[in-house]
Amino acid sequence: MSEIVLSNLVPFVLVAFRIAALFIATPMFSSTMIPLRLKPFLVLALAAAIYPLTPAWPVPPSMTIVALVPMIFGEILIGFVIGFLASLPLIASETCGIIVGQQMGFGLAKVYNPEYDAETDVLGQALFFVVFGAFLAMGGLESVFRSLVATFERIGPGGIVMSKAPIETIVAVATSGLELAMRMSLPVVAAILLLVVVFAVISKTMPAINIMSVGFTVKVLAGLAVLTVALPTIARVAGDETGEVLKIVDGWAHSLGSPVGRQGI
Repeated sequence: MSEIVLSNLVPFVLVAFRIAALFIATPMFSSTMIPLRLKPFLVLALAAAIYPLTPAWPVPPSMTIVALVPMIFGEILIGFVIGFLASLPLIASETCGIIVGQQMGFGLAKVYNPEYDAETDVLGQALFFVVFGAFLAMGGLESVFRSLVATFERIGPGGIVMSKAPIETIVAVATSGLELAMRMSLPVVAAILLLVVVFAVISKTMPAINIMSVGFTVKVLAGLAVLTVALPTIARVAGDETGEVLKIVDGWAHSLGSPVGRQGI
């Protein structure tokens, strides 16, 4: 009986570490709004549900903790990459809000973002939740979990090494996220730039007008107006990017290795 428990304990721990890595970077699960004491129980519950579907992995009799450490890092790598890639469109939307807020003069208005346990811009948090709503509506969390389960079908517990980290994929998605942030912020930035040019002309032709006091209010009102008009387009563009990223995550999960079947332990 003890041999059966030990032969299943190590693979179960590796499965749990792969799932636990999702709670590091995956949207909503990484939020501090979920009590820290509750997360280990969620990880263990999910691991107990997924473990029977994983391929059998015979534990070598000479297995030591030192040999187990690289395997644990490999499991963390898989879960973290899936969660991190899925969160990049949300980070891009928040970056867009920060860029827009800085141009409108909201740089001093900081708020607390519970999703990342950090301060962010007012507009950054607003756009973050807009894209986060699209992420949930598109079944983003379900897609993340499906991708994670697919990794077990391709590579069993302890079957990946750090050299298989998708560095090129991460860089490509991060670059695409930065481009997305610039595209979403472009309408407001262009409007603010046009206002700055107009204010510069007015200040030269009519020096008696206090451009600093008038310009701040006008920039805020104009920026909010342009952002309101462009918001449906921003949500659509961010939704398309989120869908593409979820496809990339699913494709990477299915390309980790050759399928492995479940065997009896």
